[in-house]
Amino acid sequence: MRPTLRPDAVLVQAVIAGALSFAHLHDLAEAAGQTGWKAWAYPVSVDLLLVAAWHRLRSLRAAGTSARSAWTWFTVALAASLGANIATAGLLDLTDVPDWLRILVAGWPALAFLGGTLLVHSPGHPAVPQPAEPARDTEEPAAVEAVIERDDMPEPEPEIAPASALPSPEPEPVPEAAPGPVPEPEPAPVTVPPALVAHARKVADDYRARTGYPIDADTLRSRLGVPPLMAHAIAAQLA
Repeated sequence: MRPTLRPDAVLVQAVIAGALSFAHLHDLAEAAGQTGWKAWAYPVSVDLLLVAAWHRLRSLRAAGTSARSAWTWFTVALAASLGANIATAGLLDLTDVPDWLRILVAGWPALAFLGGTLLVHSPGHPAVPQPAEPARDTEEPAAVEAVIERDDMPEPEPEIAPASALPSPEPEPVPEAAPGPVPEPEPAPVTVPPALVAHARKVADDYRARTGYPIDADTLRSRLGVPPLMAHAIAAQLA
């Protein structure tokens, strides 16, 4: 069963009011010297700016940002529409329009273009800061690179004397293992060069200035390109 179409009184009223306002703007523009298609373009320009400003106003208020610019252009478009309605009510002689009104009508296209451009290209939503991993520095100091390369190089293995030259060790008694869990050996402390610590402190200060939070060990590791143990050691010295 198809739904029954019922006229909406509010919609009908809006159409009637829009048609009347459209006609008043056309008559005023034509009386001010804008003939032909130009007189019909004026009411379209005014109504479009009014609708665009109202839409922008609602978007800015929903985003929680300042809507002062949208209010300004909404007021300008409303004043142009309301002024045309009042002017065509017999307050002005449309056969002899004053010069100041001719100037206003002639300058409206530039004003409407400026308002529409500002409404479209102004930011509508606040930028929400999201924690993101900062990009690595493209240039590292030569001293820090040298320190990192020296730390990554394998240490030379000590020379082992032949077994025949060493005295045979006497077997030592094996102590009985005490029951219980065997403690894990503690990792050897990592030595951090002072130059690397100084560079890491600059990176940490820059990270805090941009994000407002202290830098963590994982970010230090990605920024400096060092092993995890060394990154934790540097973070401990920066704390």
